[in-house]
Amino acid sequence: MKQQGLFITFEGTDGSGKTTQIRLLQEWLQQRGYRCVLSREPGGTVISEKIREIILDKSHREMDARAEALLYAAARAQHVAQVIRPALEGGSMVICDRFTDSSIAYQAYGRGLGEDVAAINEFATGGLKPDVTFFLRLSPEMGQRRIEGRQQDRIEMEKMEFHRQVCLGYEELERREPKRIIGIEASDSIEAISAVIRQRMEELLSCR
Repeated sequence: MKQQGLFITFEGTDGSGKTTQIRLLQEWLQQRGYRCVLSREPGGTVISEKIREIILDKSHREMDARAEALLYAAARAQHVAQVIRPALEGGSMVICDRFTDSSIAYQAYGRGLGEDVAAINEFATGGLKPDVTFFLRLSPEMGQRRIEGRQQDRIEMEKMEFHRQVCLGYEELERREPKRIIGIEASDSIEAISAVIRQRMEELLSCR
């Protein structure tokens, strides 16, 4: 019987450097002979990517917070069913840029929707949770400075107070689940961040 793969997610505010660390981890795992599946949220499937376009379109500024939360959950349900679960069952390492923690941070805290967001996502994912989550901590002010000058989507264009609430949400999640969520200062060097990630991955892989 094939060994179940590991589900690895990266979280953090915009500009925290997730993309770079995901690429480095993929390379490190592949060098050790592991099959990797990279994906992102919202997205990862044709249907989910279409929903992504609706969510992030900056012309949709009138979108209701509940509608937003449900759209994220719908994209995630398709992603889990079509990509994540099959890859894990096939023994692959799934590395995903964002997952349910993003919805908790952005919708439960940023939008103020509270515990309903967790319930929606429990249903959408069938209870699937990451084996490990790397949370790249970055102040919202620094995050906005890092993405300044690039074309921003509807979420990135939100007011600073929204982004501050998102950061508080992430910090609360880290306090609740310190074994799963590994907080790393995103202001550290790329090499230092990568070293922390690799150390944790070595611990997880040694237990398999």
